[in-house]
Amino acid sequence: MKKLFSILAIAALTLVGSMNANAVSNQTAQLSANTLFSAATVTFVQADEASGDDKSFHQELKERFVEGGPQFMGIVLLCLILGLAIAIERIVYLNMSTTNTQKLAQNVEDALNSGGIEAAKEVCRNTKGPVASIYYQGLDRADESIEAAEKAVVAYGGVQMGQLEKNVSWVSLFIALAPMLGFMGTVIGMIQAFDKIAAAGDMNPSLVAGGIKVALLTTVFGLIVAIILQIFYNYIIAKIDSIVNSMEDASITLIDMLVDYKNKK
Repeated sequence: MKKLFSILAIAALTLVGSMNANAVSNQTAQLSANTLFSAATVTFVQADEASGDDKSFHQELKERFVEGGPQFMGIVLLCLILGLAIAIERIVYLNMSTTNTQKLAQNVEDALNSGGIEAAKEVCRNTKGPVASIYYQGLDRADESIEAAEKAVVAYGGVQMGQLEKNVSWVSLFIALAPMLGFMGTVIGMIQAFDKIAAAGDMNPSLVAGGIKVALLTTVFGLIVAIILQIFYNYIIAKIDSIVNSMEDASITLIDMLVDYKNKK
């Protein structure tokens, strides 16, 4: 960011210098150019020094990760990658499964009153999401009886709930596994530190500081992974609960529509 501001400042100064060069003599223009060049050099040097002093968050994180050791840090990173992959896939699927239940119910009811069961089923076929699938299954059994339609809705609702919750248990597994791996790395690091103390026969802080640092880093990264995945997991659970509530409400609405349709006939 500092380099960007420096470049913009240099561009502005260059523009002003070029405008002044057309109005003054060649000697003045040469002096302005030299001044601008000196200012640009000083600015870039200051920017480079400032950027060299301050480490970015990415660089700091990478250095800490390397210091933690590849044994447990690699496994913790694998938990994060797999957990995020499953969580993102579930979020995309759940967002695609979300439909406007009230609008769908109104369209199905209008099609049912105007064109009958087949027209309502066509509306459901052209709509994505578990609610539309439940509507279709109930309408497909509507010619038999209301009880058959209700049983079909309940049974297929359970199938759709299973599809919504697919692979979510893996995310919860990685949430529990990441901090446990971090704690295991901490325990092993502490054991190695005490082994060094026993081998040296002296309690020298510099002898065990490195091992303790590595042990604590594994715990920190394990907790970070668990926190990140926990946020995604809670969002997924809340999304599933919202869709399930919509499915249950839509099922009741469908049965009421079928009862009214049967009575009108």
